[in-house]
Amino acid sequence: MSEIWNGPFRRIDNWRWMIPREYKKGMLTDGLIYASEKMIADIRKDQAPEQVANVACLPGIVGCSLAMPDIHWGYGFPIGGVAATTGEEGVISPGGVGFDINCGVRVIKTNLMIEEVATQKERLLAILFQNIPSGVGSEGKIRFSIPDLKKVMKQGARAVLEKGFGWGEDSTFIEENGAMEGVDSGAVSDKAIERGKDQLGTLGSGNHFLEVEVVERIFHPVAARAFGLFPGQVIVMMHTGSRGFGHQICTDHLHVMQNATKRYGITIPDRQLACVPFCSSEGEHYFTAMAAAANYAWANRQLITHWIRESFEKIFQKSAHNLGMHILYDVAHNIAKVEKYTVKGKIVQLCVHRKGATRSLGPNRSEVPETYRHVGQPVLIPGDMGTGSYILVGTAQAEQESFGSTCHGAGRVMSRSEADRKSRGRNIVQEMREKGILVMAESTATLREEISEAYKDVGEVIEVVENAGLAQRVAYAKPMAVMKG
Repeated sequence: MSEIWNGPFRRIDNWRWMIPREYKKGMLTDGLIYASEKMIADIRKDQAPEQVANVACLPGIVGCSLAMPDIHWGYGFPIGGVAATTGEEGVISPGGVGFDINCGVRVIKTNLMIEEVATQKERLLAILFQNIPSGVGSEGKIRFSIPDLKKVMKQGARAVLEKGFGWGEDSTFIEENGAMEGVDSGAVSDKAIERGKDQLGTLGSGNHFLEVEVVERIFHPVAARAFGLFPGQVIVMMHTGSRGFGHQICTDHLHVMQNATKRYGITIPDRQLACVPFCSSEGEHYFTAMAAAANYAWANRQLITHWIRESFEKIFQKSAHNLGMHILYDVAHNIAKVEKYTVKGKIVQLCVHRKGATRSLGPNRSEVPETYRHVGQPVLIPGDMGTGSYILVGTAQAEQESFGSTCHGAGRVMSRSEADRKSRGRNIVQEMREKGILVMAESTATLREEISEAYKDVGEVIEVVENAGLAQRVAYAKPMAVMKG
């Protein structure tokens, strides 16, 4: 999908670009892309804007078909796409969630300073690499029976917390408290269960990672105090999802929906947007299976959190409690959620699809942990392994304009194959070491695919969402040690 997109962009302001609904037959609303003028040329390099226009054709769509500045081409929806639907005609589409259901990010704080960790980072990275399974097809250290797995589907992170993998407070600082409710495990196929039962507690491969980072800069002192962040502090960021379990659930339900879409009289411009009414039996089955995969992902990140804490304890000879290893927050990137927003002066219940986008709720929302409620929800945005990551806070404007959504990362500008081809012959580990960043990976191919040049500048992405009012910067953290699958 590398051909240039030549459709119309109407500039609204410095940070918003519209694809008018007149562009394409079947569009029920406008497309709206958040981007700087500098980014628009890159955004035109693939067909992601066409996907924004296609999403605008979904029955029951409310507001605009949205895309964040980290937009790039995906399956059905663009990655970085957001769409909300409502009413009897409102649909749910697996393409609006993606294959890696609840791929997300968690940040764990410490009270360690950079000086204490810098001399130990090689040992620390080695033990993290040893303790946390990673790579393609990796298997977890613990075997879960099918009854155990069904409990994970329903209870998410709480199912593994009950087994001692974490602290009682942990679920408070996870989106949805670590579990979406109302899961029916009968909507999950035997094949998905078979793929998922041995992968809990694994990082995976590709763009999934674990980073030891140092907080270099604070932008919002009030929110930083609420979040427990300060300059020189060492934190840990992880990025992973529901592994083969979520992938199989998406595959299974796409097949069902591709057959059902026409039966419901729904016309779509791209078969990858296969969808059904949210309230249909097929829609309800997909939603509950998707929730099971989301809960699996939260349990997965919870197990990894436990092993991160154990690794720090071994290196620094203190308990994780004494090291201050509390969860800052955990956010989902690929998910559909039922949430309430004000639309045309009325509070309505919507199905919000976020495909490579992060929830960004402002102050005083009940969904935000009480500790943070006066400032808003933490928003965790990783960059590439050679630059750094941002922690932001959600805003009331995001709730009004983007259904409480913002970007999820830097966004690719090269395919994995292109990045691999352009980095052949390079020693990526040495290049990173020269930047002061240690890297370990199961595969050197992964490192080539994940070179910094394969991504947009995360700082430019953050500049857009902040100036558009979708989130505010709180802190910037730079990687010290990176673990890749």
